[in-house]
Amino acid sequence: MPATSLGNVAAPPQSHISNAPPVLSPVCFCRKLERPPQRREGRYKLDSGLGERPMCSSIFFFFLQETDKTDHLSLSPQTITGLLQEFDVQEQDIETVHGSIHVTLCGTPKGNRPVILTYHDIGMNHKTCYNPLFNSEDMQEITQHFAVCHVDAPGQQDGAASFPVGYMYPSMDQLAEMLPGVLHQFGLKSIIGMGTGAGAYILTRFALNNPEMVEGLVLINVNPCAEGWMDWAASKISGWTQALPDMVVSHLFGKEEMQNNVEVVHTYRQHIVNDMNPGNLHLFINAYNSRRDLEIERPMPGAHTVTLQCPALLVVGDSSPAVDAVVECNSKLDPTKTTLLKMADCGGLPQISQPAKLAEAFKYFVQGMGYMPSASMTRLMRSRTASGSSVTSLEGARSRSHTSEGTRSRSHTSEGARLDITPNSGATGNNAGPKSMEVSC
Repeated sequence: MPATSLGNVAAPPQSHISNAPPVLSPVCFCRKLERPPQRREGRYKLDSGLGERPMCSSIFFFFLQETDKTDHLSLSPQTITGLLQEFDVQEQDIETVHGSIHVTLCGTPKGNRPVILTYHDIGMNHKTCYNPLFNSEDMQEITQHFAVCHVDAPGQQDGAASFPVGYMYPSMDQLAEMLPGVLHQFGLKSIIGMGTGAGAYILTRFALNNPEMVEGLVLINVNPCAEGWMDWAASKISGWTQALPDMVVSHLFGKEEMQNNVEVVHTYRQHIVNDMNPGNLHLFINAYNSRRDLEIERPMPGAHTVTLQCPALLVVGDSSPAVDAVVECNSKLDPTKTTLLKMADCGGLPQISQPAKLAEAFKYFVQGMGYMPSASMTRLMRSRTASGSSVTSLEGARSRSHTSEGTRSRSHTSEGARLDITPNSGATGNNAGPKSMEVSC
């Protein structure tokens, strides 16, 4: 498929960033409340999916410095393609059971600690999908503790050559089956996965197939369902009437975002036009549109169900095209291990438009798994208000197992202690509609 040129479009002016003093506003992470949480105006929305269950009482309060309504980056090509030079970077093409895959390892794996493994969405590669997040100041403390392994889907990396005529692009299931070979190549035992869109689907499939290799997942814009016939027909018609860049942009960004964040959309459109191999991109899009249903189900007592065994943080912007799909995915996962983070004033790419907020949530998620217990909160100040029963327990050593009572420790103060933002309860109450927990900032 030939590349589509949009001409030499001048980049819009840089958005104005206010120099007004930062404003402190409260952020409330509600662990378990005595009554169903009530809606509060806020920037984040955490959806636990717990239903009506007995809850103890504890509230964690944080104060977040805000410089503006959102922390959008002023994007430039260097912002989305430049790597930080502070890390030892290795780039390799790794042969796997379904062909070669391009991998970039940043930093040195640390003992038995997992690496953060990322997988990008269609129309992107690891640089354009994750560099604004991982190059942000807020992620630096995390990357000091973990090596980061960026995976590019076949043919999506910068400068990728075209596949030969007749090449059979791997299916989404096969792309997931390529990942154990990546871990084996670098001698890695486990990962904390971060995937967006198509990458979120691939990492979820990988975790279902290899639960022992995945300690946790951060899934942005995940869609667990196969594309329906109507969606399939619509995508085919769009393929006849739309240029490839327009198809991808409409997948990545919501309508409101395309109108309000012209600079960001322009930057990514230009990347698709100038940097992506159009034939290879078309193959990746076809693979994603042909995906199978993940067939995951919310666990029920006494029933055998297929679901994620690891903690999962589902992330979506409130104006993202993927909101409905992410909410549906949340309804199919274990509510004791899953948190839905719905980010206000945010579109289809929260890791691009609000990297600082996502970095904070990711830090809490990692701490909930027992890592970085004493990490400082560079943008946060923490205080705690608790009533009723004690909400703090310490573990002498980190354990990946979850007890049948659903007990999770929540302290920063001891090595191996956990701060858990994933609501969980061992109660076997009603699993009906998910309940929301509001986080304002």
